Amino acid sequence: MRKLELTVRFNTPAFLGNAEQSGQWRTPPFKALLRQWWRITAAKEFEYNTEKLREAEARLFGTAGDSGSRQSAIRLRLDRWDEGKLKRTQWLGVQEVRVSHPEVTNRQGQVMRIGAELYLGYGPLVYQQGSTSLKANAAIQADESAKLNLAWPKCESALSDTLQLVHWFGNIGGRSRNGWGSLALFGQGVESEAVPKASDPLINGISLSLDQCLRRDWPHALGKDERGLMVWKSQQEFATWRDAMTGLARAKIGFRTSLKFTAGRNGPFESRHLLAYPVTNHNVETFPREARLGNQLRFKVAKSSSGKFLATIYHLPCALPHELAQTLGSNKPSVEKQAAIWSRVHAWLDASASGFQRI
Repeated sequence: MRKLELTVRFNTPAFLGNAEQSGQWRTPPFKALLRQWWRITAAKEFEYNTEKLREAEARLFGTAGDSGSRQSAIRLRLDRWDEGKLKRTQWLGVQEVRVSHPEVTNRQGQVMRIGAELYLGYGPLVYQQGSTSLKANAAIQADESAKLNLAWPKCESALSDTLQLVHWFGNIGGRSRNGWGSLALFGQGVESEAVPKASDPLINGISLSLDQCLRRDWPHALGKDERGLMVWKSQQEFATWRDAMTGLARAKIGFRTSLKFTAGRNGPFESRHLLAYPVTNHNVETFPREARLGNQLRFKVAKSSSGKFLATIYHLPCALPHELAQTLGSNKPSVEKQAAIWSRVHAWLDASASGFQRI
């Protein structure tokens, strides 16, 4: 077994729920994060074959089911399991930056400004007493840290690369795709750079062209196109994590609203539905009520060596899930159509006005 002790530090608050739905340091979310990035690390080795990948994952991470059970070959231990230090009363009353959203208007039709943190964290965050507040009693505070001990079979070489990817891209907890629960790892074998270089061989080894990515309906690689890797970082460093999250909120509002709706509350599948689903006030009439499509563009807040914060956006492209595509019949978007939609979003991020640039 290879043994490793790492320090885990959060760059943004993390909404980790225990049995009481209150933030607490726990190992299961970290194991789930390792599984997520191990799949991407190992997918190429197994030729993106989901059956082979699933069998290898079961051997390493364990499994339970009718076909048999297997204990995990990975061991994780945290040096603390205490409740998060960020309490509801601390968040309530904080002066939150508000950003304009062109599709949110008052009764007079005037564009309203909404809380950046509430926009990215709605669910774990709620609107209360005129400001944003935690829904639960506690969350993990930004800059909280703990020791994470790991042990795994030495023959599993992919896990070392997985830890590096977790450092660069990993988030855990509620609304983690929106930048909450952004974490960093420190210890032997993990490069401390906040954001990877585009030339890094590990990054290039897990990347595929957009068209290739859209042939499969599960996240399996970083995307790339003629302009490079689909990883963007903020053009500036921010003084606080709150400022970095505000930059991400503005970007998300910008690239989403750049794809305009043409139909009403219940209508056909449109371009913006591909980014994430459901969309407030814009349902796809053929989708089942429980239909869900997570954000493919994911956010991360990293802390640079200067002590300031960088906001990053990365794309793990994959096709519209088969089950949802089938409900659209002859109107289901082709790979070429999906690629065209994503190219419009990428072009928005590539524009200097977005505040972001490719790594």
